[in-house]
Amino acid sequence: MAFKSFDELRNFIFENKTAKFKIKVIPSSKDINAEFTNEFIKVKIREKAIEGRANKAVIEFFSNALDIPKSKISISSGHKSSFKLIEVNL
Repeated sequence: MAFKSFDELRNFIFENKTAKFKIKVIPSSKDINAEFTNEFIKVKIREKAIEGRANKAVIEFFSNALDIPKSKISISSGHKSSFKLIEVNL
């Protein structure tokens, strides 16, 4: 399912208590932001993709953007790839 905003994604998660969605991470970025596309959410973060720092930053980014505890968000695939599958379980 393609989401168009964080509000739409958040509503889906709270209605269904779970969600999986694709992202593409752009590490070492100047800015921190997200862009919604038809296929995935492109997430720019400042951290480098070294020793899991970018992955931790992605989880923190979605935790803040969705107002959901970090413990409820995980990367279910793509730990060493720029394309990842994020899973949220409330």
